[in-house]
Amino acid sequence: VVDYTAEEGYYRVDNSSLPSLFNGDFKEALKESFQRIKYGGVTPTAQKVYYINLQEIKGIKFGTPNPLNYFDNFYNSELFLRAFGTYSIKITDPLLFFMEAIPRNKDRVNIEDINEQYLAEFLEALQAALNQMSADGIRISHVPSKSRELSKYMADILDEDWRRMRGMEIQAVGIASISYDDESRELINMRNKGAMLGDPSVREGYVQGSIARGLEAAGSNEGGSATAFMGMGIGMQGAGNFMGAASQANQRQMELEQAQNTQNTQKNHWFCTNCGAKNFGNFCSECGTKRPSANVCTKCGYKPSGKTPNFCPECGSKF
Repeated sequence: VVDYTAEEGYYRVDNSSLPSLFNGDFKEALKESFQRIKYGGVTPTAQKVYYINLQEIKGIKFGTPNPLNYFDNFYNSELFLRAFGTYSIKITDPLLFFMEAIPRNKDRVNIEDINEQYLAEFLEALQAALNQMSADGIRISHVPSKSRELSKYMADILDEDWRRMRGMEIQAVGIASISYDDESRELINMRNKGAMLGDPSVREGYVQGSIARGLEAAGSNEGGSATAFMGMGIGMQGAGNFMGAASQANQRQMELEQAQNTQNTQKNHWFCTNCGAKNFGNFCSECGTKRPSANVCTKCGYKPSGKTPNFCPECGSKF
């Protein structure tokens, strides 16, 4: 490499130093001709001009051929995923990039031509970045929307080595899609179903739906509905007790939650300072007066337990 420049403008190649018959260098010109014959008619001292793109190179595709492990704190399990997306790089040192990354036998090189040799390093850094995101408590389903954080993790891992060895660095990483292996997908569905059944109203619907499906299956029996219902009755003597107990437990939990919600609502009541009506919302249901921000004396801090008086009984200040 003789010289380089990053400035815009026109440049002229000056070959005045080459030997020529017109300036009296007969011996040197003859020697140059013999050298060209030896090299197939091409001067052995030829120089080439290379243009290197210093802008952000976007749209470089990547994919994980094998599943990557990711520990999800929400599911408290080790999951395995495949990720597909794109990333972008920027050349920070064109001379180092030319010397270390560009093949010498090509006149034109696209990033796809040399991406394969760096893909293994990129995927290794991707695994390390995903491990860091897992340690930070990011759910696996939120990874595609965390492209900025992922880019930062990847830059922290790769930039120092790539900048020092090849004169380039990571600019952005975007994951287009994430897919799970069969075991991870089954585990996620099972945990989601278990979380859904934690709601007593959902559990009650599941119990009633199971009973309805059993009755429907019995009615469609080819041997006759009477025989089917007799068999079903015998079977449900044991299962019915369990279903009934489960349904009663669901009803009790729903009633308890409703009572707690009602109790919390009763605790949040207030009395209108204009008409004295008892209210639960943000405005009085009788006169429309807005609920006061704090039912407390601003001077001495007295809090009335019942209806708000017009004057504070402790210091006499007006409420």
